[in-house]
Amino acid sequence: MDEGYNVSYVPRGASNHQIAEILIEEKATLITRNRDFSNTLIYPPSKFHGIILLKIHLPKPEKLVEALKKLFSRTRSFKGKLILVEEDKIKIIEG
Repeated sequence: MDEGYNVSYVPRGASNHQIAEILIEEKATLITRNRDFSNTLIYPPSKFHGIILLKIHLPKPEKLVEALKKLFSRTRSFKGKLILVEEDKIKIIEG
């Protein structure tokens, strides 16, 4: 199924700092389970083209896909936002 998104993986072993640099340079949105990226002091949403943090316990692929489908049906504008995605809710932090 093609939803029109261009997806890439970060290089294996890349540090959070390196990932942040790649995101800014490529104007890319990050989809991650790494809770470090929810720290808005270190990773202010305004510097990024979107950070989507999947906070889903027992991250089975079908649960992750379903959560992302809900998010994408709600918004496709991620720039300047930290989006916390749980199974039963979505929280958007701007700034």
